[in-house]
Amino acid sequence: MTATITLANQRTFLAERGISVLDAALTSHLVLEHGCRTGRCGGCKAQVTAGESAVLREEVSLQPDEAAAGWILTCAREAVSDLALDIEDLGALATIGTKTLPCRIASLERLAPDVMKVTLRLPPNACFNFLAGQYIDITGPGGVKRSYSIASDARQPGQIELHVRAVEGGAMSRYWFHDAKPNDLLRFRGPLGTFFLRDVAGLHLVLLATGTGIAPMLSMLSALPHLALAERPASVSLYWGGRQPQDLYLADVAQRAPGLRYVPVLSRGDASWAGERGHVQQAFLRFAPNLATCAVYACGSQAMTDSARATLVAAGLPAKRFHADAFVSSN
Repeated sequence: MTATITLANQRTFLAERGISVLDAALTSHLVLEHGCRTGRCGGCKAQVTAGESAVLREEVSLQPDEAAAGWILTCAREAVSDLALDIEDLGALATIGTKTLPCRIASLERLAPDVMKVTLRLPPNACFNFLAGQYIDITGPGGVKRSYSIASDARQPGQIELHVRAVEGGAMSRYWFHDAKPNDLLRFRGPLGTFFLRDVAGLHLVLLATGTGIAPMLSMLSALPHLALAERPASVSLYWGGRQPQDLYLADVAQRAPGLRYVPVLSRGDASWAGERGHVQQAFLRFAPNLATCAVYACGSQAMTDSARATLVAAGLPAKRFHADAFVSSN
């Protein structure tokens, strides 16, 4: 059986039984919002307005009240009838092709005891294009595969910068922090994900990051000066959170974009910490913003992105102006 899927912008595509709605869209060269594609991050959440679907894999990140209200994860559901979804395709990604490429480690730099900056060198003819905010999958020794956000400028050809957090007992962590060396040959697939800057013209752009969630934000900040004047946001703010001062491992963040308002936030800072405390979304709200004029991009743990979404939308942020990339941990 073949079902017809209709999106909110009236784009349509066909879906076969046994194939996820997300994969069916991608086969038809339509890109829907998504992240991990395993049902864990919630990035592909969509509301069904007509039709029926069935579960292909566990919808780990979908809450019972959301399911009751007709929400599904498009990476985890198949269509059992024609469906109408209250989402639109992401036209900006239509020209960004995903490919598998070889690369070599150009350099390794310890930014913090548990954070490694990895710079990868691409082949001269690689022609690798990505949108600021996207990620890649690295395949390391033994075929171990892990996902890492790109921190580098999308307009800087030939190399990719990653920020790698050490995970206790992690196979790739063991490689990055103990065995990796310059000129090692690796393989990656990308770009991946739908976390990228949308239309922010005239809006107050707010970036919320925790830990190595700063990586895609750096890429986004590097893209802003290249926007046409009419496409630029009215202001740009970055809230970067950690537990202790050493978690905020970059000293030059405030200089990463002209006019950037940078607010470091600690959840467990001692008495010597004079800056903002608590969670990044709460620190943002303490500045009493007019949320109706904001666009928020959040990257970090799933607990943070879920909390930020719920808190900010409840406070008045338009739901379609909240975008998130939740890190789904694996060892």
